Amino acid sequence: MQKFSGVWTALVTPMSEYGVDYDALENLVESQINGGVSGLVSVGTTGESPTLDPVEHISVIKKTIEFAKGRVPVLAGTGANCTREAVNLTCEADEAGADGFLVVAPYYNKPSQEGVYLHMCEVAKCTRKPIMLYSIPGRCGIEIANSTALRLREKFDNFCVMKEAGGKVEKVKDLYAQAGDKIDIMSGDDGLTLEFMQAGAKGVVSVASNIIPEIMVKFVKLIQEGKIEEADLMNKNLHDFFKSLFIEPNPVPAKTALCMMGRIPSSYVRLPLCQMQSSNAEILKAQLNRLELLK
Repeated sequence: MQKFSGVWTALVTPMSEYGVDYDALENLVESQINGGVSGLVSVGTTGESPTLDPVEHISVIKKTIEFAKGRVPVLAGTGANCTREAVNLTCEADEAGADGFLVVAPYYNKPSQEGVYLHMCEVAKCTRKPIMLYSIPGRCGIEIANSTALRLREKFDNFCVMKEAGGKVEKVKDLYAQAGDKIDIMSGDDGLTLEFMQAGAKGVVSVASNIIPEIMVKFVKLIQEGKIEEADLMNKNLHDFFKSLFIEPNPVPAKTALCMMGRIPSSYVRLPLCQMQSSNAEILKAQLNRLELLK
């Protein structure tokens, strides 16, 4: 079973008012692979999964796999708040050649942990490939409890990794203490990568690496090698940049930054997301200038 560590980029989905920009997506995939990332995550939150229609959703996953050409693994975001939809998306992404799946906790309807467990079991029945559990209570209204993750791992060995985006270092420590090597833990927050990896996480599913893949790879490698003082200096230097990427809802700032840098032709996002306020865009631009990312 795939082991998870390093930097996995939660890819943005380049688009315009006319649809997905696949040329820009191909260029983005190339930049990530050239930057040394360990893997790609297609159509997660950062990929605007809520506003892609079902055909686009699978098409973006297929194209990402095509562009990656087997050089790095590709996880497909197939979570939903409807179990049947999550199962169908997972089956389609599996047939498309995804190497595994990112499955977020069911959102909005706020199921119990028993409901979360049963939901995830149904998804696991349709694939033998790795499933990355994704706990992000700030967006979903519920977390995936460590006890639920451990139950799932006992029943299905493809529940081998957790993306933890709840902001609690203690939750990471607890899962690591109980699961050991049975469940790899990935930070779901760039700004908490250092703390989470010191608590037992193996890497990060990163938004920032869309923009600075080489820097994020270097940062995580320093932590893996135990060079904590150097990593801490990098973390402090990147703190305000990480903060600026969430000054408005993700992935609006990330797309704006990529557009400012000339990496994608448009920062277009679909409603209800909208373009950045000019004052916030200036804050973001200042951080890009500080890091010497603008020409």
